[in-house]
Amino acid sequence: MTAGGRAEGAEPDAARPASRGARVLSALFYGACSFLLVLLNKALLTTYGFPSPIVLGIGQMAATIMILYVSKLNKIIHFPDFDKKIPVKLFPLPLLYVGNHLSGLSGTSKLSLPMFTVLRKFTIPLTLLLETMVLGKQYSLGIVASVFAIILGAFIAAGSDLAFNLEGYVIVFLNDIFTAANGVYTKQKMDPKELGKYGVLFYNACFMIIPTLIISVSTGDLQQATEFNQWKNVLFVMQFLLSCFLGFLLMYSTVLCSYYNSALTTAVVGAIKNVSVAYIGMLVGGDYIFSLLNFIGLNICMAGGLRYSFLTLSSQLKPKQPVDEENTPPGFEALESGAECRLGAQGGHS
Repeated sequence: MTAGGRAEGAEPDAARPASRGARVLSALFYGACSFLLVLLNKALLTTYGFPSPIVLGIGQMAATIMILYVSKLNKIIHFPDFDKKIPVKLFPLPLLYVGNHLSGLSGTSKLSLPMFTVLRKFTIPLTLLLETMVLGKQYSLGIVASVFAIILGAFIAAGSDLAFNLEGYVIVFLNDIFTAANGVYTKQKMDPKELGKYGVLFYNACFMIIPTLIISVSTGDLQQATEFNQWKNVLFVMQFLLSCFLGFLLMYSTVLCSYYNSALTTAVVGAIKNVSVAYIGMLVGGDYIFSLLNFIGLNICMAGGLRYSFLTLSSQLKPKQPVDEENTPPGFEALESGAECRLGAQGGHS
């Protein structure tokens, strides 16, 4: 039994694999947060016409810093105090983090929801490639075939997109690269004996909020946001604050899902979530232009994503699976004792 108040990463738990429940619940938590945030950001940036995705990103970083710091002060969570070695330990995560954050918000405002979610599918093969190169993982032929189905469907849908927006396509593809790299390197950096998952979240946000604010001021982005005419609209303000809170929950749930599963599983759960987002976007987004070929491509892409998800998740849930260091999270006792649930209740590169 570990001592009370002990920081995550106790040695006895380090040899203990995560349970099926921890894996599935962390994946569902991530999917729900991602789903809600995409819809909410779409409403803020498109329906209300909020001009500054950068300011929205700053709000989400600020929420992350405040929630984690208050949680640390109240001994709900643990992560190390700042020292001069932390930037070296984190690099290149802060750059990937802010690139993922801002490109995701910008892409949401440039494309219809169905096309945004289809192009985000390219995160999956990029994650697979990076996990093979950086973490040395290998995947079955069935999973690779599912990846190609996803890519095929995405190309068909994108090729017949009647609302083609080159800038939006470039931004979303950059977002795919940042998301894949951020997920893989986050998994690599989440050593509980070093920063742990909370330290990674907290210091990423701390290091990037000031440079992001400087960019916002120098480009006139902050001025556009402050002059926005909806700040007296209570409904808009509530949705803006909710987006900041959900932005923290999404970042937390992404790290949690990668912590108990893998970066690739996190990308897979995102693919499942995108099925719902894409079809809802056809009905309520207001900016989807229907064409038969585009619709066929969407469905091929979604089918490949579901097949891919089934193969990956079912292989993780097989009994008597050999213990993989990737899926052996130190500090597993923290989830069982309810520490994870308490933070999730308080407080979240699409």
